[in-house]
Order: sequence, then C-alpha cells, then structure tokens
Amino acid sequence: MRKSTTSCLCHILVCLCFIQRCYGASHHIPADKVTIAKNQTKLANGETEVHHRPKRGWIWNQFFVLEEHIGPDTQYVGKLHSNSDKGDGSVRYILSGEGAGSIFIINEVTGDIHATESLDRERKAHYVLHAQAFDRNTEKPLEPKSEFIIKVQDINDNAPTFPDGPFVAAVPEMSGVGTSVYQVTATDADDPTYGNSARVVYSILQGQPYFSVDPKTGVIRTALANMDREAREHYAVVIQAKDMAGSVGGLSGSTTINITLTDVNDNPPKFPQKNYQLYVPESAQVGKPVGKIKANDEDLGVNAEIKYSIINSEGAAMFSINTDRETREGIISLKKPLNYERKKTYTLQIEGVNSHLEPLFSYLGPFKDTATLKITVGDVDEPPVFSMDYYIMDIYENARIGREVGAVTARDPDSKNSHVRYFIDHSEHSDKYFNIDMDSGVIKTTQSLDREDMPWHNITVIASEVDNPSLLSHVPVTVQVLDVNDNPPEINKDKEVIVCESSRPGQVIQTMTAVDKDDFANGQRFSFALPSGVPVNPNFTLKDNEDNTASIITRRRQFSRIVQELYELPIVVWDGGEPALSGTSTLTLRVCPCQRNGRVQTCQDERGLLSSAGLSTGALIAILLCIVILLAIVVLFITLRRSKKEPLVISEEDVRENVVTYDDEGGGEEDTEAFDIITLRNPAAAEELKFRRDIRPEAARQRGQNRGCHSPPELNQVDVQEFINQRLVEADMDTSGPPYDSLQTYAYEGQMSPTGSISSLDSPGTHSEQDYNYLDDWGPEFQKLAELYVEDTDVADYNTS
Repeated sequence: MRKSTTSCLCHILVCLCFIQRCYGASHHIPADKVTIAKNQTKLANGETEVHHRPKRGWIWNQFFVLEEHIGPDTQYVGKLHSNSDKGDGSVRYILSGEGAGSIFIINEVTGDIHATESLDRERKAHYVLHAQAFDRNTEKPLEPKSEFIIKVQDINDNAPTFPDGPFVAAVPEMSGVGTSVYQVTATDADDPTYGNSARVVYSILQGQPYFSVDPKTGVIRTALANMDREAREHYAVVIQAKDMAGSVGGLSGSTTINITLTDVNDNPPKFPQKNYQLYVPESAQVGKPVGKIKANDEDLGVNAEIKYSIINSEGAAMFSINTDRETREGIISLKKPLNYERKKTYTLQIEGVNSHLEPLFSYLGPFKDTATLKITVGDVDEPPVFSMDYYIMDIYENARIGREVGAVTARDPDSKNSHVRYFIDHSEHSDKYFNIDMDSGVIKTTQSLDREDMPWHNITVIASEVDNPSLLSHVPVTVQVLDVNDNPPEINKDKEVIVCESSRPGQVIQTMTAVDKDDFANGQRFSFALPSGVPVNPNFTLKDNEDNTASIITRRRQFSRIVQELYELPIVVWDGGEPALSGTSTLTLRVCPCQRNGRVQTCQDERGLLSSAGLSTGALIAILLCIVILLAIVVLFITLRRSKKEPLVISEEDVRENVVTYDDEGGGEEDTEAFDIITLRNPAAAEELKFRRDIRPEAARQRGQNRGCHSPPELNQVDVQEFINQRLVEADMDTSGPPYDSLQTYAYEGQMSPTGSISSLDSPGTHSEQDYNYLDDWGPEFQKLAELYVEDTDVADYNTS
C-alpha cells in the first residue's frame, strides 16, 4: 500500500513538471526579437541595457514522504526542474537546508530527490530545504534560490499510552450506581489531524461488574450499588485505550487504577458476649482501674469510636467507666470503697454507643449495644479501723507524770474480729511525752508538760491485728496543753525610759505595760505598785491606771545629766490569775536633754545617735584616728611651705654693699595675713605681738613667750616717742635679726575715746519682762539658748517671789 501511494504521487509530480516545461517553451521569445521597452536604458555608446525582472521559473510548495520507510532502496521524494533545463545536461541542481546531503540527496542532472533514511514524524514532522539551478558551464545561477518543505506523512505507528499510570482512587462504600470515581486520559503520539491514528476509545478490561468507564471521556464510575468495605476494600480496575476509533487494526494501551472503598459508619458496635464476670477484692483502691470491657466495631477511625456508660443506678453508684481512645476499651474504676461484709456482688449494665453517627445510614441502626457485667467482691484481711478519723484531747500543764490524757479505739472489720493492739509512732518526734496501753488504747503522759514551751502535741497512733501484725492502720491524735497560772508577770522593757532634764514635778515620764506568759481565757488583769518596805523614792513615783498600764511620774524638777545620768526604779506587778502571782522588775531611767514642754519627747542622746547610725566603738576609733592623721599631714604641709621662703641674703659676699630689693605686692584690704596692723595702731598690742617679718616666726614667738602673754599696764600710758625709742633699742640689741638695717613704720591713733565702750558685757543689766518662749520654735540649734533664758527667767521669778 505504501509503494502504490508513492508511485501515484510520483506520477502526479512528473505530470506537473511536464506541463510547466511546455508552458515555459511555448512562451519563449528569441533574443533578437526583443525590443526596448520600459525596462530598458540606452547607454552612452548607443547600446541599450535591459533590466530583466526576475522570472520565477519554478514555484515549490511542499513534498510528502512517508515515515517509517522499510527497504534497501532509497525512497523517492520528488523532482526539481527549471525552465532553463533543455535536457542537454547543462543545468546543475543544488540542494541545501535541513538534512541536505545526508537525509536527502539530489541528482544534479535530473533534479530527482531521494530520502536515504527512514524518517519518524513523531521525532521531526517536516524539513525546510532550498533548491537552486546553475549553468554547468558558466557556474552562474539560472534560477534564484527557492525554498520548499518536505513533510513527513504520518502512519499509525504509536499506540496510546497513560504516562502517569498506574493510578490510585477512592470512593466511599455504600455509594450509589454511577458515582464518579476517577478519570483517565491516554495520549497518542500520532498526528491527530490526519486520519484516525490518534482517535482513542476507552474500554474496561478488568473490574466488572463493580465499575464502568465512559468510552469517550475515560470517566470511571461505580456500576454496583451498596459495595461494602467490610466485605471487600480494594479493587484493581484495568482500562484500555485503543486508537483508530477502536476499529480493527488499531493500536492499544492499558493502565491499572487501584480503587479503595473508604469507610462510613454503617456498622453498630457489638459486644462479643452479653454477660461478663469480674472479681474485685475489697481492698481495691478508690479511683484505680479494676477491669475493662470492649465492644467491637467493624468500621475504622472516628466511625469506630465508642462511648461507654453504666446505665443502671446500682452500678453507677459504685463504679465508673471511661473509654481508652487507643484501644477503644471501657476502663472500669472504683468510685467508693468496697466492703465484703456489707455487699458481696454488684451488677453493671454497660452500654456502648458510637460517638459519630451519619444520618444517611441511620436506617442501619441503632448504633449501640449493651452487656451485663457481674462484679464479685473478694474478701480480704483488712487492717483495723479506728472509730474516728482523728482525735483531739487536752490536759492541763504541770500534770503529774502518768496522768491519763484520753483513749483511742479500733476494731477488725473482718468477720473473724481479731484482737487489736496499739502503738505510738515515735519516728516523727524524738521527744517522748506520751505512751499508750497496747491493749486498751489509753494514752498517758511520760513527762511534765509546759504550755508556754509547747501548747500542742501531735502524735500518730498505730493499730495492728494480733493475727496479722503486718496490717497496720494510722490515726492522728492532737493533744492540747491547757494553761495554769504558773508564770509571774513582768514589766515590758521593749522601750528605754527617758527622763528629760527640763522635767517638772508631776510630769508623766512614760506609761508602762506588763506581759505574762500565761494564757487568760477572759483577758489579762495587771496591777502595779512600788515595793513596800523601802524608803520613798525622792525622784519618781508610780500611778496604777487600772487599765493594765501604769505611769511613771517625776517628784522633782530639773534633772541634770552631768550630776546623774541613770536612775533605777523597782516596780511590782500582780496578775489576775488564781492564785495571783507577782513579779518585781527594775527599770533603768536615762536622763537626756529633750525638747521643751515634752512635746516631742525625743532624747538627743549622743550614744543613741551613734548606735542608730550603726557605728561600733572600733569604727569610731578608726574614724577619729584617720582625722588626726589628716590634720597632722595638713600642719606638716603648712610648716614646710613657711620654711621654704626665699632667703633675704642673695650672696655670701659682703652684705653691707648689697641692696636687697623687695617685689612683694600686698593683697589689699582683704589681705589679713600679710601684716598685723593692730600692732601699729595700738602700742600695747605691739608689746604683746613682737613678731618681725624679716626673722623666723619661731624665734619671735619664743621671745614673746619669754616675755609673757600680757603687757604691763603702764604701757598704755607710754608716750609714742618713748615707744619708738624703746623699739629702736630692742632692734639694735636683737641678736637674732639679720645684719642689715630695716625700716619699721608705726601708725598710732591714740587712746582715751570720750564715747566709751558700746559693749554690753560689762553693763549692769536689769530683768526684762520679755517672754523668750518663742526660742523653742527656732529649732534644736537654739535649744541651749532657750534653756538658759528660761532658767534666768525662773530664777528671776523666784527672787521676785
């Protein structure tokens, strides 16, 4: 068939070439008959140049060649022919382009084109080539280069394929007929525009009668209703795709679709059996699991989740059930303690219900099931049981040793009623204040009890059976120690008692309270007094306020800290117990300067201030030592600076021929250290301060000390001339002075001012009527001044009276 098609095409091409050649020969015009037309140009030499329009002597569209050619000979494609070819072999044909010379070859004389290889359209559908005719003699082109296409003609040589296969699909179980499951699509590499080579039709080879496939679209659908996953879960469906529209001779390909039925809740839970039995010992702990039960559900995942419950009141009162999500079991736990002697069996009605229901399949219900569980309580040898969960007892303090405190009782809950023995657990407390009678359970004291030392005692009593000592029970026992008035009261000494120096007679110094270690049910009652049988205290007295407090009152005025700083005051205090007890406490009263009228009552005690600052004696000594060292360093530094003054003698040569120049500028009126002007204005002071600036101060100070600290009184009346002469003699006789003349200038203004002194120190004063109480408001800096004026006022009042 392929050869016949090829030969037909070749005959058609030969006819076309023949017609084209005849047409070109009939229209050939001799050169000598050509006249000048519009396309001619006359040259200067009289010749004419003709402009030829390119003549398309050949026009090619495309050639066809069948793919997959089989045979030893080359496959004929077509023939190239030019109008200039006279058949004498003067024309040479050249072929270029895709596959020229390798896949396609041309006969240069005849222009026949052949394919040397078998072509595959799916690999390359067409080839673009170029043809040209040359004059064999002149090698000039007779025709311009022309492009043509050789198209590979398709044959049905590719079967349909499923590139992504095999496939996996899922559909819910119990789905209706026609439910879409999956769609498959096959591909065919053949030319879909030529014939039916690429037209595919689908069919099912395996999977009937459960599934079907649409022959055109490839959609797979369910073909059987109510497919049950629990019966069969997986299906392998084989789909075939065949080209040539499924006709005979078409090529085909197949693929497999693995379809899984997904689960739906279409199965209720079922207990494997309706009746169960369980043995539980009476010693089982409350809240702990005692058994488990399970209902089966053929569904998967959430569709198989089951919720268990106890639906009868007898079982729900004693037991509870919960669902284990991993194992889907019902875990039975104990809610209350079991007692074999009271009840030996329990019946539980247990129900299992699906948690997730689907209304679509409600007609398959009900989705629940019930079972009966009979629990048998086992008898166990139990430890003794105390009559109470805890005991509280009491006993008075200081009771005799061996005094009975109370008793505990326990019994054997078992039917045999074994004898019980009692013990005290001493592992918790090392002090053994109590013991217990092992047969009767009576608790007694072993030591004297003191409520003030320990008001409560906690002990643990252990009970065990005689027949089985390993079974133990524990019970807490609390013993309260009751109070007895066995402690005398004492004065509360938390605060220091301060007596101000300015206190007046009858002034309340401080209010005292008392403390008692004993416990009084109706409140404490205290009374206070000074000791009897001792001389009356001239400084202080005591007043009982009858409200469990007492006030210390001064008897005199004007305490002096310098005269006596500390006073002791014994006080007797009685309690209101039965019998009443008394105690004597001695208070220490400290005298301190305080603010006036006792408004603030703040004692400015130096030791208190130092103690409040948190400084110890050693720290204070260290601070003072550092201050002394710093002062010594400062004094040494000043002394060294004064000793390093520039010497007045510049050369060791004859000092009489030297002129000493001073370039020292004074500090003005504010310079109070450069020169003491008082010695110039007051001759009496000059005698007292005989220091010269041209000698060392130490020498002058030593001379002043030798003369004494005060000048004679008669110097006040000396004449200025005599004073100057005296100073001249002293300057001449002074051996410590420098060996050169010095100029001393004295300015004396005189004395005996007629106005007298304006100082009030020597003036006789009279008592002023002015009130100096406002000095108290000036602060602690003026406190001493206020006290001085107040004392003067009091003395003046006393003298007046």
